[in-house]
Amino acid sequence: MPASATRCKKNLARGGEGRRLPFFAIGAKLHIMKTMNISLPAGLKSYVDEQVGARGFGTSSEYVRTLIRQDRDRQQLRGLLLEGAESAPGAPADEAYFRRLRERAGGPGSG
Repeated sequence: MPASATRCKKNLARGGEGRRLPFFAIGAKLHIMKTMNISLPAGLKSYVDEQVGARGFGTSSEYVRTLIRQDRDRQQLRGLLLEGAESAPGAPADEAYFRRLRERAGGPGSG
């Protein structure tokens, strides 16, 4: 880590020069961004620029970060679905199942 980043991190941990952070902020993680440059054909760059404006993103980086997070979440969900598909069948979700669920939750129709 560069010396300037280390110095900045130490100052932030202290709350700046001579100040202390509130107890709930102690140990908070600093998210240091890394840079990645990508090349896009003109058509894709235009599309990204349109999406940034139309969907309320501040920058193209925010838009791309959102797409990457969504892709990561989709991949995680896909893995969970495949894991579930490979597992043994569970109990059927019939009327008795939902009645027991309502009873546990104390919701309408539980009594």
